[in-house]
Amino acid sequence: MPIRTRSNRTPPPSAHAAPDPPRSEVAKALPRNVAVQLAHGLLGQTGFRLVAAPTFLPAYLFALSGSDVVVGLARSLQALGTVITPVIGASRIGHRKKILGITLAASGLMRVQTLGLALAGFLLGTGAAVYAIVLFLALMGAFQGMAQVTMNSLRAKVIPVHRRGVVDGARNCLAGLTSAGLSYVAGAYIVDANLFGNGYAAVFLAAFLVSALGWFALALTREPRAESVRGRESIRETLRSVVPILRAQPDFRRFFAARALGSCGRMALPFYILFLGTRTELSGAALGLYTAVWMLTSSFAVLAWGLLADSRGHKVVMVATLVCWTVAHGQLLTVSSETGALVFFVLVGLASGGFNQAGQNMVLLFGRLRDIPIRLAASGAVVNLVAAAGPLIGGAVVFLTGYIALFAFTIALQCVALVILVWWVPNPSRRRQSDRDSGV
Repeated sequence: MPIRTRSNRTPPPSAHAAPDPPRSEVAKALPRNVAVQLAHGLLGQTGFRLVAAPTFLPAYLFALSGSDVVVGLARSLQALGTVITPVIGASRIGHRKKILGITLAASGLMRVQTLGLALAGFLLGTGAAVYAIVLFLALMGAFQGMAQVTMNSLRAKVIPVHRRGVVDGARNCLAGLTSAGLSYVAGAYIVDANLFGNGYAAVFLAAFLVSALGWFALALTREPRAESVRGRESIRETLRSVVPILRAQPDFRRFFAARALGSCGRMALPFYILFLGTRTELSGAALGLYTAVWMLTSSFAVLAWGLLADSRGHKVVMVATLVCWTVAHGQLLTVSSETGALVFFVLVGLASGGFNQAGQNMVLLFGRLRDIPIRLAASGAVVNLVAAAGPLIGGAVVFLTGYIALFAFTIALQCVALVILVWWVPNPSRRRQSDRDSGV
């Protein structure tokens, strides 16, 4: 059998096989697209992090409802919206040679829901505001599921794989720096001052305005025209396409099983601040400080994780961050002071951004470029299904047995994820070239 080399290998047969966009086209637009990614991270992520932070929104919902179950239900419905919509996103872009327009539509609709959170707080009474906030979070999750697929597929087109780690790290770092500063101001000067009559709603309004600027930055992306695409598929056909890919790639199956189990940490996410409220005194300033520490730590950490991923592979980062996250849950059980709470948010900050960043980039590296939307949808749906059930289960566990049982259960699941990830998932960065050569 002749040895296949770079000069004589041929692409796998396919009805849609064609050369991918020339490297020169991607390279020519790279400085502009890197600047766009950094600006979008600086502005867009800053806004969404204020909503996603495990501080402001859980504290606001608990203040309105007085119920751990309502807090868990709201986050569960937000995650539930992301379970099916990644497949919808994949079906909408898999056959398209340009996807920027759909990406802007999905991400824009996410921002509208953030505005809805603010308006609900300003205009509605307590009971109606709770229902409205839950609804807007569910809609945000639905559009977020689509945006995860479209945004990552777009990034895979415009940023070369050997640059993705450092670019992702830099954009997350910039977003974290601005988010940390805005979070501290939000807690100390907006929530405590009850700005505009509702400090929490004012925080969400600021989140919308900043994220809207990020949307305009994203619109400046210079997207190359893809030549290798899948055929046009309905949502049902896209779902059916997942099975052959999973069957052909056992390493990918094991990877997203480990990613899903590791993501069970999100089960406990809404309850961090509520548990700390039983151990320490909380105020708007404390919420702002904890959020700022979490975001600052995450910001500098993801930059380091990105550099490490580019040199050693994303699996190394995923293992390291999952270890940090698991240790953080153990440390949380010992917290009895503000200092201990700050240590906890440092550990969670080290883990959170890096784990998500490594997981998303590992998905991009398994298999062929034209199958990226399908792989993103499959992995995203499984992770989001866990995230949807997690907070609701977490709220029930807290209601029945207390916070300690919830965190202990989370630690056990994450330890299982670590075993699978370390022993049974290869580093796709090292195998990527051989996989491409064999047409996987």
